[in-house]
Amino acid sequence: MEVAPPARIPANTVEPRLRGSVTPKAVGDDGQGSLLIVTTMKTRVSLAPARALPRALQKLALWPLALFATYPALAQTQLKEVVVSATRFNESAATLPFGVSVISADEIRASGVSSVNEAVMRLLGVVGRLDTSGGNNYTLDMRGFGAAADSNQVVIVDGLRLNEADLTSAGLSSIPIASVERIEVMRGTGAVLYGEGATGGVIVVTTKSGTGVQRVTSAELYGAAGTHGLREARASAVFAAGGFSVDVAASNRDSNGHRKNFASSSDAVAASAQWSNDWLRLGARVGRDASNSGLPGALSAAAYAADPTQADPTRASSLTDYGANQKSNSGLFVEAHLGDWQLAADTNRRTKTYDSVVFAAPYAYEVEASNYSLRARHQSRFGQFDNVFVAGYDKAHWDRTITNALFTPIGTRATSETSAFYLKDDVTLTATGTRFSLGARSEGIDKTESSTASALNERQHAWEAGVSQPFGAGLSGYARVGRSYRLANVDEFSFTVPGVPLLAQTSRDLEFGARWKVAQSQVDLRWYRNSLRNEIGFDPSASGPFGPCCGANVNFDPTRRQGLEIEGRHAFSPTLDVRLNAAFRQAKFTSGPYAGNDVSLVPRKTLALRADWRPAAGHTVNAGATWVSSQSPDFANMCRMPGYATADLRYAYQWGSAELALGIANLTDHKYYTQAFPQAFQCAASPVTTAIYPEAGRTVTASLRIKF
Repeated sequence: MEVAPPARIPANTVEPRLRGSVTPKAVGDDGQGSLLIVTTMKTRVSLAPARALPRALQKLALWPLALFATYPALAQTQLKEVVVSATRFNESAATLPFGVSVISADEIRASGVSSVNEAVMRLLGVVGRLDTSGGNNYTLDMRGFGAAADSNQVVIVDGLRLNEADLTSAGLSSIPIASVERIEVMRGTGAVLYGEGATGGVIVVTTKSGTGVQRVTSAELYGAAGTHGLREARASAVFAAGGFSVDVAASNRDSNGHRKNFASSSDAVAASAQWSNDWLRLGARVGRDASNSGLPGALSAAAYAADPTQADPTRASSLTDYGANQKSNSGLFVEAHLGDWQLAADTNRRTKTYDSVVFAAPYAYEVEASNYSLRARHQSRFGQFDNVFVAGYDKAHWDRTITNALFTPIGTRATSETSAFYLKDDVTLTATGTRFSLGARSEGIDKTESSTASALNERQHAWEAGVSQPFGAGLSGYARVGRSYRLANVDEFSFTVPGVPLLAQTSRDLEFGARWKVAQSQVDLRWYRNSLRNEIGFDPSASGPFGPCCGANVNFDPTRRQGLEIEGRHAFSPTLDVRLNAAFRQAKFTSGPYAGNDVSLVPRKTLALRADWRPAAGHTVNAGATWVSSQSPDFANMCRMPGYATADLRYAYQWGSAELALGIANLTDHKYYTQAFPQAFQCAASPVTTAIYPEAGRTVTASLRIKF
């Protein structure tokens, strides 16, 4: 859930806002403050200097890579071909000139995760940062954008763009996990296909009803109980007859939380109906979700050391502050196959109402949003060339109205309108398998915010060119170059240095990659660089509307993201699979007063290992370990957040149509935090980070799943 506190509050009375470009419009535990760091790490066998990794994780990192290298394989198990829809039409991932990571419904079920963002963190090694709004939501950062991560990546669910036009997050935890068929993480820019704010990547969630495959009547019930008073229930069902099917999924989750005033509850329901034949598929979908959570606030370093389960002891309202929202969505879709043409259209509408009390001050708003998509794909052959041409049109509207606020006039309205055309063409030489890709997008963007009479109205362009080449023996390589962009959102451009408007953020994007796949093993290696100009973010030292005390949104001096990522999978036998994700990244200022410093809230190294073991019929053991290096929460890099390592373990027993499972997260009961930020000028006085949001210690969950 998202929590947005009152606007325009002097910074010396509240905690500064964290997510995106933080402004005094959103403060403290506003729920907009959640920052997640996806980190991706070094790809050599060492993955990091030996002294940087805990000894146990060094060993865990080395032995699967050694076994990848000592192929031939140990078993007859074969990894399946990966088909993705992140390109807006289904196609094989093997020849794409960029990286896409995929999580299947089977992997989601085996891991025992309860939300989309938890699946991405555990199974793909994407580092998550605790959402200060509570509940089960985490923010994801694809390639090191720190506080502005949500504004630099796009979230798509069955064609519906979930990104807001303000500083609130997409709220992936609200998607019923039982409804998810596949999660695709598109690494790097997706600007040609998805528009502004896709420099860091795209997360595409496809539900079971959204796959378009033949449906089979079935049902599933799930119940769980665990530490901190966790109670969770899910149900899903498919009713199919001929070409007609109906999918329904519902979930409810309640928890007392691991801190005082951190109790949360959420429920969601989604339904769709569709009809299809050999060439046509059409349908409708609806959904609703609601969530609420207490907001205990941040802790000082001393308070965290004394008792990480307490609420902020410096203010009484930390025991009563809360945030809550309700969302609904509805849509229609149609797909048709006409000879060499594939045609598709989507229309979606969604609403959101939100209210909170933060620092005893009320804040509430309503959002109405809609988006429309038309797209076509044509496949043909000309002699020795295969050609795939894609064209599309996207249109979106977003409208927010303030309904209750202490410092913002009721009725204040913010809007965003976008309209875009895109073209993409891929040519493959049949003799060599060489694939050339070229695409472009032109997008008109109009944004307004009535309380400050601020507005943006301009047209931006994205382009990309790529090539992929198979080399034989399961090895292929690719290269891609392009341009991406984003404009400031309505919260950013309405809180700036007086008289200094925000310019469009642009990025020159470069990526090289290699893939190696044989029957039992797959390794993906990626190197990327994003060179940004006029990056948009919040500078606490800027002199904004409230003067030098409170900061403002600004265009940063040039910055650069670059890094090395490795993703590996190996099936040792029909009963043992291992998955590795590791990365080394740099996110730095390249000029200006912070030149050479790290961008805040971006750890340089991460490592994630997972193993799935089926020791006997009906028995499954899933284990994972994650390590995240330290990071700095301030531009001057004077404060540090310590790195951390966690592990999880799950055992499941299948007894007929029932599955009984016991899962343990944070197995070693490690004390750590993923979310913190320095208060004004604090880092100059002490290198110890304050304003800490602690993570939970060891948690145990027991569950029962029954299929019909």
